[in-house]
Amino acid sequence: MADEFADELNNLGVRVSALENRVGNVKLTGDARVRYRYQKDSKENDASWDYRVRLRANAMVNKNTKVTYGISTGNHAFSDNGKAEDENDILSDIAKVDYNFGGGDWTLSVGRTDKYVIGGSKGYGYNYGDIFDRAELKYSGDSFMATAGYGKFKAGGVAGLAADPLRTVLPEGLDGTKTAYGVIEGRFGNGTAIGGYYNTFDNDEYNAIVRGTELDYLWGAYASFNFGKDWNLLGNYERVNYNSNISTSKVRSDEDSAAVWIGRLTYGKAVMATPKTWDAWVEYLNAEDGAYIGGSTNSWRWGKLDNLESWGAGIDYTFAKNAQFQVMQSFASKVKDGDGSDPEEQTRAQFVFAF
Repeated sequence: MADEFADELNNLGVRVSALENRVGNVKLTGDARVRYRYQKDSKENDASWDYRVRLRANAMVNKNTKVTYGISTGNHAFSDNGKAEDENDILSDIAKVDYNFGGGDWTLSVGRTDKYVIGGSKGYGYNYGDIFDRAELKYSGDSFMATAGYGKFKAGGVAGLAADPLRTVLPEGLDGTKTAYGVIEGRFGNGTAIGGYYNTFDNDEYNAIVRGTELDYLWGAYASFNFGKDWNLLGNYERVNYNSNISTSKVRSDEDSAAVWIGRLTYGKAVMATPKTWDAWVEYLNAEDGAYIGGSTNSWRWGKLDNLESWGAGIDYTFAKNAQFQVMQSFASKVKDGDGSDPEEQTRAQFVFAF
């Protein structure tokens, strides 16, 4: 058949090549999420529902240079009663250039990324995992990774603080705060990794207003162990230091630093491109008063995340190609220090679609 239709196949190849030349090398991708979150007396009814849609354009300038630009709707709550025509909040959440050199192990990335995570890609991202403007140099080899960079946080805010009638200034979390950072990581053949990270902060107006002090620096360490066929155990320790005492509880009123311990055990792996794949996990969080600095956390949790001891569990299931359902639930949550009331449990469920 190949011989018989050789001319037709040749013509088809010519037409496809011509089409590729006209279209260029820009690849469009995106995702959409519909999310439900519930916490008694805090996030209920229409306020529990929101959606977000993101689009990305990826272009290879040459074999070493890649340009990425993306836009996002942000999180639109169903409780927003404004008119659709008044909504004009499409934002650029990613706009960067990545240059690969040094045999492929070195990458220089400049511009805005949609998900800078304090603690790197293997860490939990307790304090931040969101939009970030930066310049970053990264070495990534088979057994070792090192990253160094400098940038500015572009998302933040602490849920609940603005509702305090005693506050006259709306806190904006880490917005506008600058940081220099570094991450080092040792890697092992089965995907296991052990690493450490450090951030130093500058121009932190939020903490000066809300806490009466300023951030100084943050450091942490993590270990992600793969064992058996389908198991992963993540452990993450992180400590944040301030330039004066910061704790609000009587137990820790004279402290100028605070720590958080996080552990997560996962079985399986839900892959967006592979239907019927799934995973289940359970996690433990133990955060001292002052450990959460008010950024846009990478965690599935929300609201006040410090002075807290809590467990959580979840399941991720890919029910069709590029379509996933995720559900998370906290339990046994309690105030860690002082006499405050224990927080209500949090429930989260969402559909995520990739295209």
